Amino acid sequence: MPAAGRPPAYAHLVLRITDARTGQPVDAAPARRGLTRVEVHVAGLDPGALRVLLVADTLVRALELGGTPVWGVLTSGRQRAELQAEAAALGIRPFEDSRDVGSGLGEAQVIHVVAEDGATPDGVRVAVAPLEPGAPNAPTDTDPAALRLALLTQPRTAPARLDAAALSEAQATLGRWRAAVAAWARQPSRPIPDEARARLRTAWEDDLDIPTVLNALTWVETSPDLPEGARFETYAYADRILGLDLTRDLGTPA
Repeated sequence: MPAAGRPPAYAHLVLRITDARTGQPVDAAPARRGLTRVEVHVAGLDPGALRVLLVADTLVRALELGGTPVWGVLTSGRQRAELQAEAAALGIRPFEDSRDVGSGLGEAQVIHVVAEDGATPDGVRVAVAPLEPGAPNAPTDTDPAALRLALLTQPRTAPARLDAAALSEAQATLGRWRAAVAAWARQPSRPIPDEARARLRTAWEDDLDIPTVLNALTWVETSPDLPEGARFETYAYADRILGLDLTRDLGTPA
């Protein structure tokens, strides 16, 4: 518990992201309350492009949760409408078409999110690894939220594995978490524990480390001393970045 009158340590964290050009961390929002533009560069519609968009979506969510104004822009060579539709199915919020945005709004920072082997725009770049070579496409009947979780579970710097085992594990975890959140919501609300909040914030502020965010949620789920109302509030808070609709089953019969 922090000393009286002193904010917890996580209150001073700033989201830092690794610039793929230099390998060095940079502040994702260098000016207090200054606008950050997150620009996604993909060639067209394919699973790798959706992974790039998903990373950009979590970056936008993390910046917004920290109070930074964000402007999301999509630069795509082809299949823009189809790409946006597939992204929406994954819970990725819309990005404006780069052809319609003009020269900018005087943003304090521009972050380009690109495929590892894709575009090389000037400025800070976040590189996203592709799917594993030869990886099959997810079956058409795959729950989009499970596909999203399967991608979020894997570090963005490593090729993603989307085989049947990865998707099955993601579906099982998603189902368990949604059921748990619905059960916890029936108990009195409790504040998010400082340790839980610190674990979450430290993870996503450190180069948008989403797999460690998910590990922190597993700790919240299994730690024996946390009130159920606190577990609920922690999961709802983390889901503002994860976008997994973890509260979907609230109000369903036990």
